[in-house]
Amino acid sequence: MKNRKTILYSLAVAGIIILFLLFKIFGPATSSPEGKYVYIKTGSNYEDVKKIITEKHILSSLFVFDPLSKWLKYPGMVKPGRYEITDGMSVFNLVRMLRNGKQSPVRLVINKIRTKEDIASFIGKRFECDSLSVITFFNSNDSLKAYNLDTNSVVSSIIPNTYTYNWNITFPKLFQKLYAEYNKFWNSKRKEEAASLGLTPAQVYTLASIVEEETVKEDDKPLIASVYLNRLSKGMKLGADPTVKFALKNFALKRIYEKYLFYDSPYNTYKYPGLPPGPICTPSVLTIDACLQPAKTNYLYFVASAERPGYHDFSATYEEHIKLAKKYQEKLDSLNIH
Repeated sequence: MKNRKTILYSLAVAGIIILFLLFKIFGPATSSPEGKYVYIKTGSNYEDVKKIITEKHILSSLFVFDPLSKWLKYPGMVKPGRYEITDGMSVFNLVRMLRNGKQSPVRLVINKIRTKEDIASFIGKRFECDSLSVITFFNSNDSLKAYNLDTNSVVSSIIPNTYTYNWNITFPKLFQKLYAEYNKFWNSKRKEEAASLGLTPAQVYTLASIVEEETVKEDDKPLIASVYLNRLSKGMKLGADPTVKFALKNFALKRIYEKYLFYDSPYNTYKYPGLPPGPICTPSVLTIDACLQPAKTNYLYFVASAERPGYHDFSATYEEHIKLAKKYQEKLDSLNIH
């Protein structure tokens, strides 16, 4: 009888221990870190992972994590990436997620970005590859020649959109994927529209980047595109204010004074004819399509409207343009804008 009680007691204790361990393994255990993600860098080992878990206070201790990881052979299967840690994950699910490399991809939302340096910084803040590796790639003709691009035209390969990539992707691989999207964007229809304008896709993109900087009004874009295309067809200089700002790398300028027009840069379209050697920002798809399907006009000039904020007034003759420009300058003076 006594032996039976001892056996039952031992079984009860064993059962409690088993239930305790099962709870520790499969029950809620994690605390979400600040920002909810942990980042395991390329080349990290198991000790690095344990350090991250400890420093981020994801688990109160490694009492269960360590032996479970070894049982599941995780120490030899560490995978870099961005992992989402939610409150109350079990240790088992945590180890399995890390071992399987089930990371949370990054949503890369590209809108208007002006310079290669800005793009490099933008990407470097979101992925493991730093901004230096991005700008080095952008400035290397050896890297770009495989894509028929150069250091000026490389930005034209980036189509603003929302993309999803793993955090630890290398920039050459990321760029390869962006370029694949570029090729999808430039389908036969868009290529035919570009050819009908006498432009390459890269030239349309550059034109669209200027239009993008000129206005946020979608209904103004086909009209502005028509002005620049009419100027190109007549051999006139584009005389686009945004290209001067880009050349000067001063995007805060409110007024373009005559002294700025002589700044020596291939991007200064007051000084050099034709399109600049590359885009001055990443234009939206709507803007690119506005340039591919411009309004049919005889306009050669436009100026910001004094009466319709955000819009422009267009003219076919220089004399008419001067009148409209004077009206706008008087408006700026009255507002004390320099």
